[in-house]
Amino acid sequence: MILINLLPHREAKRRQRQQAFYAGVGLAVAVGLVIAGVWYMGLQQLIGDQQARNQFLKDEIARLDTQIKDIATLRAEIDSLKARQKAVEDLQTDRNTPVRLLDELVKQTPEGVYFTSIKQTGYQVQLSGIAQSNERVSEMLRNLLYNSEWLEQPELVEIRSVNLPVSQGSRETRRLFEYQMRVRIKPPAAPDQAASGAAAAPRKAS
Repeated sequence: MILINLLPHREAKRRQRQQAFYAGVGLAVAVGLVIAGVWYMGLQQLIGDQQARNQFLKDEIARLDTQIKDIATLRAEIDSLKARQKAVEDLQTDRNTPVRLLDELVKQTPEGVYFTSIKQTGYQVQLSGIAQSNERVSEMLRNLLYNSEWLEQPELVEIRSVNLPVSQGSRETRRLFEYQMRVRIKPPAAPDQAASGAAAAPRKAS
């Protein structure tokens, strides 16, 4: 007995193939969506981690900025204290300078040399006076140059011959020399230099 299928089998197969195709496309879309979802969640996790690291860095930078400001404040305070200390040391040194200057001038001034004016500006001293001779002025310059512990760099500015009365109201005159010279007060030694000099003195003596 021969069986003949009169149903439209080609249309049925075509529908099956279309259904299989649509099912495959749907499955691919679903798999793609799952993969995209996993990738998106992973990306969000990476973004969150990076944002957390960025926030940590910002917090650390802010903390370091605060520490830097504190250090700058401490440095400013230290500099201010150093400036005050130096001012006090300078005042103590300057307080004794006039006494040392006058004492040293008395030691180094030979007989026959007199001062009419002494003017100090910082470490520079302007001397004016009268001498009996040029040789007396030259002797004073040598004393200041080679024998003085507190004065240095003596320089003769001017010397000139003048005729002055022997005494006040007298008509008799004598020939003297007016002079002007500059000399420099030696700056005080720094503490480290003074310490090294004190340490070197015993070795030199031995």
